[in-house]
Amino acid sequence: MIRVKNLKYSYDKKKYAVDDISFLVKKGEVFGFLGPNGAGKSTTQKILTGLLPIQEGKAHVAGMEVMGQRSRFFNKIGVSFEIANAYDKLTGLENLEYYAGLFDVDTLDCNELIKSVGLEDAKDVRVGNYSKGMKQRLIFARSMINNPEVWFLDEPVTGLDPSSSRDILDIIKRRNEEGTTILLTTHNMTVAEELCHRIAFMNNGRLIAVDTPRNLKLKYGEKRVRIEYRSDAEHGRTGDNDNIDYGKGSRGMNGDGSLISEDISLESEEGRKRIKELVDFGKIETIHSEEATLEDIFIELTGRRLV
Repeated sequence: MIRVKNLKYSYDKKKYAVDDISFLVKKGEVFGFLGPNGAGKSTTQKILTGLLPIQEGKAHVAGMEVMGQRSRFFNKIGVSFEIANAYDKLTGLENLEYYAGLFDVDTLDCNELIKSVGLEDAKDVRVGNYSKGMKQRLIFARSMINNPEVWFLDEPVTGLDPSSSRDILDIIKRRNEEGTTILLTTHNMTVAEELCHRIAFMNNGRLIAVDTPRNLKLKYGEKRVRIEYRSDAEHGRTGDNDNIDYGKGSRGMNGDGSLISEDISLESEEGRKRIKELVDFGKIETIHSEEATLEDIFIELTGRRLV
């Protein structure tokens, strides 16, 4: 549904904000751009939605070349912007009704849309009186109004409270299950991991890795476990066992039965021996697998954080 080849874009002709990127988004896929502010994610989205011209490279969305498209192209896409842009003097419902009138295709019911994002009680209130989060939900609802085939979402839950965020994420999942292709730009690793079939790490205008969240973790993350256990006194142990050195994380225990947490690598011989020691002495209370987060992997690949 989205094909991009050798795309470049520069705002000042000195440095590329988008620097020779190529990728493919399949029909029905949620494809995420994950990276810090200024990485080039939003610029890419603006090019693909026709808000910025293509300077170099090619891009196709919904089977159509992006450059020079008119109403037929915009009938097929929906866009939820990170910065809410609505008419402050119109009510929430009037905003949706006005926007619906711009399309040449059937649109969704405006009252149902505004209800789906929790704004039913404020639908007749002027948007100028909305909070930032309310405006964000309104823009999100507006992006669905033409029932788009390809849906562009730029930080869809930024600034929302946990309950509203959960509602928005559920709507995104449901629409994807119904067949909508989604390109999501975010620096929120939790949102990306929950929603995306594949993720593209973007940094300084370039794509540095593209794969599923699972494959990225298997390729770049270290396999570890976190084990919680108590000192020997908690188990009634005395004598020679009190002097055993159990290794990393357990040295210097005073025998008071305190709970100790230890991260242990599964990829080293030392780590595997350490786990066996704890199992053999019956000291373990809990054990959990510890996988690298997407942010951990991003830091490893780029040397910088996602925010």
